[in-house]
Amino acid sequence: MSISAENTTHESVAASHALPEPTPEEAAQLEQLYKDFAAGNMVPLWTEIGDLMPMVPTPKAVPHVWRWDDLYPLAARAGDLVPVGRGGERRAIALANPGLAGTPYATPTLWAAIQYLGPHEVAPEHRHSQNAFRFVVEGEGVWTVVNGDPVAMRRGDFLLTPGWNFHGHHNDTDQPMAWIDGLDIPFVHYADAGFFEFGTERVTDEATPDISRSERLWAHPGLRPLSGLQDTTNSPIAAYRWEHTDAALREQLLLEDEGHPATVSQGHAAIRYSNPTTGGDVMPTIRAEFHRLRAGASTEPLREVGSSVWQVFEGTGTAILNGETKALAKGDLFVVPSWQEWSLTADADQPGFDLFRFSDAPIFERLNFNRSYTEGRK
Repeated sequence: MSISAENTTHESVAASHALPEPTPEEAAQLEQLYKDFAAGNMVPLWTEIGDLMPMVPTPKAVPHVWRWDDLYPLAARAGDLVPVGRGGERRAIALANPGLAGTPYATPTLWAAIQYLGPHEVAPEHRHSQNAFRFVVEGEGVWTVVNGDPVAMRRGDFLLTPGWNFHGHHNDTDQPMAWIDGLDIPFVHYADAGFFEFGTERVTDEATPDISRSERLWAHPGLRPLSGLQDTTNSPIAAYRWEHTDAALREQLLLEDEGHPATVSQGHAAIRYSNPTTGGDVMPTIRAEFHRLRAGASTEPLREVGSSVWQVFEGTGTAILNGETKALAKGDLFVVPSWQEWSLTADADQPGFDLFRFSDAPIFERLNFNRSYTEGRK
């Protein structure tokens, strides 16, 4: 898709088709016309088209990096001072994009937060329309209970809490634990589609199994239970475990070494978490992926309609976000707003660069608004 339109504006086109200046009488009539529009709660398109219909997306959200070394200590301080319980429900600190005027949103469609649960604490159960997930960059010892199914949370795990599923968390250890939450809160809020309901004061099952019931039924590669042949809106798998993600990425790079096509580009392995009943995304509004770059590998610069949030899982590297180079280390999070160019490079002196990514791509694909652009490609 060409982006040459970025050199053209509504103003520049209008200037090339300039009309004669109105007479004094016409000017007075126009002034009254605009006053009457305002009095009648109306706005003429011709005064707003540049904002309403830009030549390319012009997001208010900006690329931004949040450092794990800043986030975690602040979350720990909140752990000492702010109790978990009814009303506030969760000790979660949202990442607020500097371009979005103080709203607690990473992008206009995505919420990202660090959640912190202290030793032996319980976050009581509730449910809501918003789709949610957890991704664990470090630690273990917490179980999230989703519709009565206890799901262990461990490093590298991607865990689902689809909309309108009751869920709570309990820490069974003497140590705190933190993770990131991702939700479609902004999208649901702007669409006026949100519902919320309180559940039990604790969680409905405080057991601590190694494997959840949903995994025992569903998490067998390529095998679908005959008791579950109907397609589901959300993935029925509660947890996508790190050992499977790691193995898939490792094998892609090994196949590349052997000369077989397996990677996205040279030195760049990636997977998408999927719903085994449809082959599509794990939830209708959120896409989740994991990317691994070999030492020194880079991705091509890319622009996409829709926004994404990334977290570094392991290794170090850089992201070029709309022309600015940002150094990244374990735990750091960064946001890529719609149509802002981005690329990644793994540091050459590290074994590799692992990153988790989530985005709003399913929304834009379903509406056929999805577009992407790489310089030099048609």
